[in-house]
Amino acid sequence: MQFIKYILLISLFAVFFSCKKEHEETIESPAILKNGMLVLNEGLFQLNNASLTWVDFGSGTTNDQFFTQKAGRLLGDTGNEMLRYGNKIYIVVNVSSTIEVLDAITGNSIKQISMQANGNAKQPRSIRFFGSKAFISCFDGFVDVMDTSTFQVESRIPVGLNPDQMTISGQYLFVSNSGGLNAPVMDSTISVIDLIAKSELTKIVVGKNPGSIVTDYEGDVYVVTRGNYSTIPSRLNKIDQDEFIVLESYNFDASKITLMNNRLLILNNNKVMLFNTDTDQLLDDNFINNPTITTLSNIYFRSSSQQIYLFDSKGYTNTGNILKYNVNGDFLSQYHVGLNPNSILIYD
Repeated sequence: MQFIKYILLISLFAVFFSCKKEHEETIESPAILKNGMLVLNEGLFQLNNASLTWVDFGSGTTNDQFFTQKAGRLLGDTGNEMLRYGNKIYIVVNVSSTIEVLDAITGNSIKQISMQANGNAKQPRSIRFFGSKAFISCFDGFVDVMDTSTFQVESRIPVGLNPDQMTISGQYLFVSNSGGLNAPVMDSTISVIDLIAKSELTKIVVGKNPGSIVTDYEGDVYVVTRGNYSTIPSRLNKIDQDEFIVLESYNFDASKITLMNNRLLILNNNKVMLFNTDTDQLLDDNFINNPTITTLSNIYFRSSSQQIYLFDSKGYTNTGNILKYNVNGDFLSQYHVGLNPNSILIYD
């Protein structure tokens, strides 16, 4: 729903300049990342204020100037995703049309990759990895194939309108073609890319405005179709990994999903629902419902610690919170971070 967020933020432009952080920290960034959490904050559209927050679990302190201290410059406009692959961290910065590459041990900047095609911004959205290649969805209608050793884009795979989120099942990359910038004429397809051949194999019609997408432990793919935010409702859909067909569409609203063992955690308004991928049944439509959360914008499950992290964006105009829960939905702790938290990496 990034483009909806843009509309909201533009309409509140005056508010953005008066928005103050609730806390200021002057601590230095650690030389080595350990016993803490790195948080990507989107910032506000066209204000060039995406940021990284370092949360130190030992001292309980936070530092929202992590990237600036490490790189000596700003991160850019609208940080859309952060993933670790091997010894590197990749950050997708959508509006600035860059990919930031950091050292995963120190957090130091390795390279800023400009994502341009014939002088036009590609607007990268998401990144996934297969072997030595990074696959980057770009809002200009392509998935770029980048070599992770040279950081060079080797080819561009044409897909659908405004490709957004992606997931891998076997040797196939499933790409949500949102068409979000073309509202109300949005896309309704998932592109299936053969990761060996590096080409689009087929398109699957799933429903209007596909977005959040994951692969379960058996390889089947689940995707949220967000509809048109008015007359067409959002839905969760299941795609067969072999036949490339929609097996079922479930009759409840959903905005984002993530996999938790053999369960799906599903964001529905300001609560989390629990879905069984073995039986394809909704187990609990009120698994986590914390009345203190203002704007539940994302969700992450860390399998190694069996912990759930919820992202509260506080109306998209204030600094946010990360809330931690166990697998039973019991609240554990909360961390105050930057503006519109998007992604996290945990360091033991």
